[in-house]
Amino acid sequence: MYAIIKTGGKQYRISPGDVLRVERLPGERGDEVILDQVLLVTDGDAVQIGTPLVPNATVRTEILPRAKARRS
Repeated sequence: MYAIIKTGGKQYRISPGDVLRVERLPGERGDEVILDQVLLVTDGDAVQIGTPLVPNATVRTEILPRAKARRS
């Protein structure tokens, strides 16, 4: 199972248990955030493709400790 989501102007492929570094989200460490810009959802052979978003699809996430971005 995985989904393609959009947040912070970027698209990400995510699966259950993934840790993802994204642009700052509102909230504090441990808060649950619901991401509702889901572009695609797949579960085995079942695939839902949004036009542009998948209706009623959301991804529940938790804010982990914030890390500072590294500069090159």
